[in-house]
Amino acid sequence: MSNIHDSKSRYGLVTRLLHWSMALLLAWQFITVIAHTALEGSGLDKFAWSTHKPMGLLLMILVSARLVWAVASLSRRPVAVSLMAKLGHLALYALMFVIPFVALLRQYGSGREFVAFGVTLMPGFSDGKISWMIEPANLLHGNLGWMLLAMIIGHVVMAFAHRRLGGEDVLARMVGR
Repeated sequence: MSNIHDSKSRYGLVTRLLHWSMALLLAWQFITVIAHTALEGSGLDKFAWSTHKPMGLLLMILVSARLVWAVASLSRRPVAVSLMAKLGHLALYALMFVIPFVALLRQYGSGREFVAFGVTLMPGFSDGKISWMIEPANLLHGNLGWMLLAMIIGHVVMAFAHRRLGGEDVLARMVGR
């Protein structure tokens, strides 16, 4: 079997590439939020915050690709170490999709144009805001984002805990060794 595909003992190159690129993009998203909150109006804030929406869209695309790849590779992938691990991963996937989805819903409802990577995805309108799209998204986007951060921290802690406590070395499966 090629190293591109997953196997019963290790994740393949495609899975690892999607995982680690998403990890970097998620880290960047949290950096942009922290910079926007702590350094509002600074040069760093202006630069970082201008990337937040396009990177969120990219994350939504990557998580969709990752889900398609995971389903297509289901019979070859390493099995989850427990039901809790499986449920935790499903929750991570769900949050990584829902968070940018509600942001896009809010963006559309606001009537503002959305341009990402030089492409106009939502042209905007001036007929008034659509509150049923904006209000739930205002409530959910940030709160779910912080929940995702807490779950990511838990995900990392558990990967190292499995490695240190003599369980299966799940980190090695994703590092590629």
